[in-house]
Amino acid sequence: MSTSHGPKAGPAPEPGVAAVLVLYGLARVGLLVLIAGLLLLAGTPLVIAVLVALIVALPLSMLLFRGLRSRLDGALAVAHARRGAQRAALRAGLRGDPEQDDGDPRATSPSPGPAQDDEPRSGDRPERQADGGRD
Repeated sequence: MSTSHGPKAGPAPEPGVAAVLVLYGLARVGLLVLIAGLLLLAGTPLVIAVLVALIVALPLSMLLFRGLRSRLDGALAVAHARRGAQRAALRAGLRGDPEQDDGDPRATSPSPGPAQDDEPRSGDRPERQADGGRD
């Protein structure tokens, strides 16, 4: 008897790329506003405070928000892998091949071509010249 209450048993799904991207962006903007506000309280003019806050917030956010950046990288990697699998399935469907499990569209070998050996393949065929092939 199963006691799971949802369709999936296990950990909660990770948030999507958009949610993590918005969270990371808000954290960086918040840090910028905090630094600029502290500089404004110290008596720095607004333009100078914002410019200094931009310069200081970039390296500081790389240190402070390392966890958010790694979550964003993971979400982007998952989305990229999912999109690659969808693209491979679409290409396989357009070719008429059954869907592949590994997601690599190059994994199947191309069709062997015509059964007759005397007919040249597309790479072996000489190009036609505009003057009808005369030299």
